[in-house]
Amino acid sequence: MWCYDPAQPDPFAGRRGVALETPQAPFQATLSRSVRLLGAFRKEQSDPDFFYGMLARDTVAQLSAYTALDGALVADIGGGPGYFTDVLRAAGARPVCVDCDAGEMMARQGAAPEGAVLGSALDIPLATGSVDVCFSSNVLEHVPDPWRMGDEMVRITRPGGVIYLSFTNWLSPWGGHETSPWHYLGGQRAAARYTRRHGRPPKNLYGAGLYAVSIGDALRWARRQPGAELLDALPRYHPHWATRVIRVPGLREIVSWNLLLVLRRR
Repeated sequence: MWCYDPAQPDPFAGRRGVALETPQAPFQATLSRSVRLLGAFRKEQSDPDFFYGMLARDTVAQLSAYTALDGALVADIGGGPGYFTDVLRAAGARPVCVDCDAGEMMARQGAAPEGAVLGSALDIPLATGSVDVCFSSNVLEHVPDPWRMGDEMVRITRPGGVIYLSFTNWLSPWGGHETSPWHYLGGQRAAARYTRRHGRPPKNLYGAGLYAVSIGDALRWARRQPGAELLDALPRYHPHWATRVIRVPGLREIVSWNLLLVLRRR
């Protein structure tokens, strides 16, 4: 397995993918932004380019509020077809898309994103301390050992670097993904209902490609992480004034939709 080493010449220098619109205005977690994002979720399956393009531009703007991206080496863990990678590159970063599914990486353009690396989020094939930013959007709930993935993200980030980790918590309204809201009755029951209605199992099959991850567990992992300090924990899609809900056990699991953790490598 190829492993990136910052001591070697940058193999991606001068390479550029499809340029998407780069956010210019400073990031603001407003109510109107929340409404736009939550409304876009309805098009995730029917128009993924629209949904993931919007989400990628919003996410890179949010990430830019924590760290400078121009010239930064950014690992996009579970980056798949490269929506986030493209916007990161347009923002001046040097992204490395890491994904374990070659088919998923080729799904959008018939080829993997430029600079892509095939590898597992549970054993990231990048050198320790090799990236300035380690980034992952909505991947953690799809791996069987989420905190091993979190530890790996911390490992490959250089001291002083930033880890941006977000995921859809299980008890949120979208926790069951396409089987929502029936996941509240149990993941296996929700998957069985989906299969009966559509004649095929869901893409995100509970217990195989989708797992129950809680905000409580995520906060405990982040606060006890010896390799990094927690800078921020907030409901990713909510307006800034709703951040306090993260302090309320139980309620935060249901109303947050998605948790964002931002850490700095010690």
